[in-house]
Amino acid sequence: MKIIKRNIELRVDDSLMRVYVASPQREGKYPGIVFYSDIYQLGDAIIRLVNYLAGFGFVVAAPEIFHRIEPVGAVIEPNDLGRMRGNDDARRTLISEYDNDTRAVINWLKNEDSVIAEKIGALGFCIGGHLAFRAAFESEIEASVCCYPTGIPIGKLGKGTADTIHRVEEIKGEMLLIFGTQDPHISEHDRHTIIHALESSHIHHQFFSYEAEHTFMRDDGYRYDPVAATSAWEQIIDFLERKFKH
Repeated sequence: MKIIKRNIELRVDDSLMRVYVASPQREGKYPGIVFYSDIYQLGDAIIRLVNYLAGFGFVVAAPEIFHRIEPVGAVIEPNDLGRMRGNDDARRTLISEYDNDTRAVINWLKNEDSVIAEKIGALGFCIGGHLAFRAAFESEIEASVCCYPTGIPIGKLGKGTADTIHRVEEIKGEMLLIFGTQDPHISEHDRHTIIHALESSHIHHQFFSYEAEHTFMRDDGYRYDPVAATSAWEQIIDFLERKFKH
């Protein structure tokens, strides 16, 4: 499906938040997805993922997660200095500020003419996977996809300690989690902790583990695994289409 691309601006906590939006070109109404990047924000590799998802018939809205700190349009380079910069931006952002951003994008999607207001989900990678997990606490989120989500068991997300793992029972929708078994940032213990929390709270969920490293779905890095990434995307699209289109 062909797509159209644009940038919109939302004001959150008196900060201008750029949101990149990709949506089907064909007129109609589609499910909406809040899409969270990793710590490098909206670089080419992430934009390609946003566009890819939109092509399956979704209105995908990806906010700049560090808009209170970084200039509008800033892309953090995925190298050692960029990693330090992105992690520092993350540490300086309040948990409540991330939540306010989520609320703002959901509200925008609900009022967008091309979006089916009752069909909204979330998807994210790395820190964005954690944000997609937290988005599931919002009543409108029917499905969340969390790709190698970092920091959930220990509350590592921003300034302060995130209460994510203690709020699992608030989730009303379905969850899909994608892990890499060679990911040093999400240990086997952490993976089990997340799954156990979902099981204990009787949250409908699926998870898939691949013999892959962290960020294995980014196509611009040495850890990219095209076979694992393709398989993960097949599971993601099947999950979202089953939830929103059947």
